[in-house]
Amino acid sequence: VQLQASGGGLVQPGGSLRLSCAASGSIGSINVMGWYRQAPGKQRELVATMTRGGRTNYLDSVKGRFTISEDNAKNTVTLQMNSLKPEDTAAYYCNTVNLYGFQYWGQGTQVTVSS
Repeated sequence: VQLQASGGGLVQPGGSLRLSCAASGSIGSINVMGWYRQAPGKQRELVATMTRGGRTNYLDSVKGRFTISEDNAKNTVTLQMNSLKPEDTAAYYCNTVNLYGFQYWGQGTQVTVSS
């Protein structure tokens, strides 16, 4: 599975951004898709995931602000981020886990929330 992430950038506090991740390759084996993030000096953390069946999971600090969605026709998962805060600043990574438990990572895309 290959993952191509897009989106990100610089936004003021309270603003919105949308991240997209397009999957290619053995997409039929994908079981979970989602997003992680890593801020400088911190460990990578799960932001949001969605299973093949549509079950979602969110980091507590982003609940109510971020929404993960999937476009099966385009093999794309999107993370809509609203009400962004400076603490959301990080490199965001697209991730997928296939039916056999293998993980794949896309390239990071930087999100910077600053006035």
